[in-house]
Amino acid sequence: MTSDSTLPDIVSSVAPPSGGVNHNLQVRFKNEEGKLLLILPAETETSSSSSWADIWQQLKQRLNAGDRFWQPNTTVHLAAADRLLDGRQLQAVAEALGEVQLTLKRVYTSRRQTAVAAATAGYSVEQQTPSALNQPLTSSVPLAEPLYLQMAVRSGVEIRHSGTVILVGDINPGGIVVANGDILVWGRLRGIAHAGADGNSKCLIMALQMEPTQLRIADYVARAPTTQLTQVYPEIAHVTPEGIRISIAADFSKSQFLSS
Repeated sequence: MTSDSTLPDIVSSVAPPSGGVNHNLQVRFKNEEGKLLLILPAETETSSSSSWADIWQQLKQRLNAGDRFWQPNTTVHLAAADRLLDGRQLQAVAEALGEVQLTLKRVYTSRRQTAVAAATAGYSVEQQTPSALNQPLTSSVPLAEPLYLQMAVRSGVEIRHSGTVILVGDINPGGIVVANGDILVWGRLRGIAHAGADGNSKCLIMALQMEPTQLRIADYVARAPTTQLTQVYPEIAHVTPEGIRISIAADFSKSQFLSS
């Protein structure tokens, strides 16, 4: 995590050649597809000598403005771009939003450290590569580096990542993990897991204890079996010609080695 002094700030006075205000370099709110977005300017677009204090000042000005257009108790999606935010800064943003009856729900970011901090704090997270941020997921977008998390994905929390997700902890009922790559759960998978979200049906979902509400690999969907297992083994969900199948990890590994 980073300290305040290392975060570039917003250059609120920068204007384009036409003389107008460049809104891409400012903290701003935007209604988009029924969502209220809190948008931070990309770090690559602003001065490298600025500070978190400037972003914080602009945020407070926006929240205290007289022309508020949101309804009370509206949820907010924070579009952090490539900004490096730690847990303390995310908490400060959430508390500032709470003072005007807004609730921080989800964080969009291209920075792994920000994604980890947000997920650990209990927010839904969508991490994508910088080239794919705020764009539809497509198979032409390369996979990002794996996202490692040590936490429980609680009910109502959704984690999205454009690579593989490795989770040391549980996915609780009501929790969701979506990945363009594989999903590895070193714990109990009791929520929803969607691997190969960009269409790769060769991706896998692995868990020490597989009790999902729903499994998805690419466009294939499977629900949890109705029968309860008497013994628990690490298992792997994979796509076969008949759809998604769940295999004991040891047996799956043997079959893979024999067929290779």
